[in-house]
Amino acid sequence: MRISNTRKYLLLLSIHGLIRGHELELGRDADTGGQTKYVVDLARALATQEGVERVDLVTRMVRDRSLSTDYAAPVEMLSGKARIIRIDAGPAEYIPKELLWDHLDGLLDNLVSWLQDQPRKPDVVHSHYADAGYVGVRLSNLLAVPLVYTGHSLGRDKRKRLLASGLSPETIERSYHIDRRIDAEEETLANADLVVTSTHNEIEEQYSLYNYYDKERMAVIPPGTDLELFHPVQQAEHPRFAKQLARFFRDPRKPLILALSRPDERKNILSLIDAYGESAQLQRAANLLIIAGVREHIHDLDTGAQAVLTNILLQIDSHDLYGKVAIPKTHRADEVPEIYRYVARGGGVFINPALTEPFGLTLLEAAASGLPVVATENGGPVDIVANCRNGLLVDPLDKDAISAALLALLCDHDAWLEAARNGIDGVRRHYSWQAHAATYLRKIDELRRGFRPNTGKRPAARPQRYRDRAIFTDLDQNLIGDQLGLQRFVELVRASHQRISFGIATGRRVDSALALIRKHGIPVPDVLISSMGTRIHYGTALTEDEYWANHIDHNWNPRKIARLLADLPGIKRQPRQEQTPFKLSYYFDPRLAPSLEEIVLLLRTNEFTANVIGSFGQFLDILPSRASKGQALRYVAQCLDIPLEQILAVGGSGSDEDMMRGNTLAVVVANRHHEELSQLVDQDKIFFASQPYALGILEAIEHYDFFNARISPAPA
Repeated sequence: MRISNTRKYLLLLSIHGLIRGHELELGRDADTGGQTKYVVDLARALATQEGVERVDLVTRMVRDRSLSTDYAAPVEMLSGKARIIRIDAGPAEYIPKELLWDHLDGLLDNLVSWLQDQPRKPDVVHSHYADAGYVGVRLSNLLAVPLVYTGHSLGRDKRKRLLASGLSPETIERSYHIDRRIDAEEETLANADLVVTSTHNEIEEQYSLYNYYDKERMAVIPPGTDLELFHPVQQAEHPRFAKQLARFFRDPRKPLILALSRPDERKNILSLIDAYGESAQLQRAANLLIIAGVREHIHDLDTGAQAVLTNILLQIDSHDLYGKVAIPKTHRADEVPEIYRYVARGGGVFINPALTEPFGLTLLEAAASGLPVVATENGGPVDIVANCRNGLLVDPLDKDAISAALLALLCDHDAWLEAARNGIDGVRRHYSWQAHAATYLRKIDELRRGFRPNTGKRPAARPQRYRDRAIFTDLDQNLIGDQLGLQRFVELVRASHQRISFGIATGRRVDSALALIRKHGIPVPDVLISSMGTRIHYGTALTEDEYWANHIDHNWNPRKIARLLADLPGIKRQPRQEQTPFKLSYYFDPRLAPSLEEIVLLLRTNEFTANVIGSFGQFLDILPSRASKGQALRYVAQCLDIPLEQILAVGGSGSDEDMMRGNTLAVVVANRHHEELSQLVDQDKIFFASQPYALGILEAIEHYDFFNARISPAPA
């Protein structure tokens, strides 16, 4: 089938949570909030556009007996041109996003493998949230396509708000792995070609906190809402949900204050209960309806949700609000539109008191239903209320302000009516999914016109009939160091050469690597990855891969980077012969030099995208963002047509780390620098050998039964 290149193939990444095309379990936990609905609606809206050929929404596959089998389906159709694609990553069961970080490299490798079977590669990769940003950076680098990013919520802003609520930095890090998240966000912002935000407030108050803040690469494209589902009261409705409420209220005729969110401390429901409980006037004016997710038993929820719901119930008890507050255990997703209309018909108000709200889809849903709103002044609601003029903004930590805003709408019928009408009109005018999709595609067209593709010819795959696996290892500290072990390894490689491809991945230049290979009697490798992954040569003829050189020459500014680093203490340029067009090499004195993290920060602050690699405790290399040993190895694996699961990656220092993450089999050999890889000790498919140098490689070959088994290893 002939594929048109004028119509776009869009790949969306949203990894965590529970994503499906029907009956979204919104509010089930902290990972099933507005982002889940946003990405599904976005995929559907983009697929309606004439200029779109296909939209794939990639998420994590979940096989969990406690959940619907929907989440285990590899493919789910959303429409004729839109699909949900589920990719394996980590354990089969459902886990919170904070525990996904160590499994993202595996998801990336599985996704790349899936993409190889597709008719064409995507035109754009669009990552949603920090975890998808981590994957998206690496995928866009490998595919050489533009990267679009939407943060939804950002770690630096979240940390600021959590600190303001009284949590300690230690508690925040322990609960949310916030440092890892922020680092992924910084890296994504450094590499993204376009950042899509929902509001100007996001840019000014949240993205501006980051070192790689570039307002010129950011576009405000507000999401839409489904106006067929969310609409004003059109006729007398008798929602089934209303029957659940009768048992809660002493006087069910009162208007309702509706709060609808997942049970998350960031949603700040406790401040709302305090505001309501401390205001006798507010209690006389209205009842309070809190819809905080779905639960059978509180003790079945995750610890965070358990704590929030327990505290909510304790707070209700503390203020003795029985007969005035409802907190139902369950509701269906298809009941939510009816709930908004039910509250609007009774003259109620919707409230979002979150500590911060990146956008606020529930505010749009409420507005479209004719329900006035009171919302946090932190984040997206600022733009929504400004555009729709349908309510009031408040400081979410000011209980008196919350009470006053609610009373202003509940007790003034004219103000209530004006806000209700404005909300209905404003949503239709400013927040349509069709308008969002059309603007989005215009931005993508602009992006693609400014994006320089690789015009070189990619080398044809070099599969060899009987070679179904490969070994890739560094020279220094891996092969070289124990002559007897090296001799045994060389004998094994020569004896098995018809079965395996042998590769070397080194930081050395080509000439230096070849001299060392000859000196120690090492066979010329089938693939030589040199200069820290910036050059690739094949076979005894050392045929260079020119496509790779063109591929990594993307946003690479070596002269400017060199000038920036010139005066830093503790680093010194290595001799000229150690420099290459795609590698800046330095001697590194850890006693005097800034840390690697500080050097990365310096580069990002000055808007340079590059890989910073330390090795052997004394060397520092700066590479293009698309270059590293790991990225080169994955590229070569495609050329050799060898699955990553059948490649043994041998590491001995920090420069080898990204070769070893993900789906490769990996071994860390014992040498004086192996501690640089100690953070990998709990990773799947990474074996820490007890033997040094080549003896450690032989130990790993035996551990994995590398030659005789169908490779499905587990760490020792």
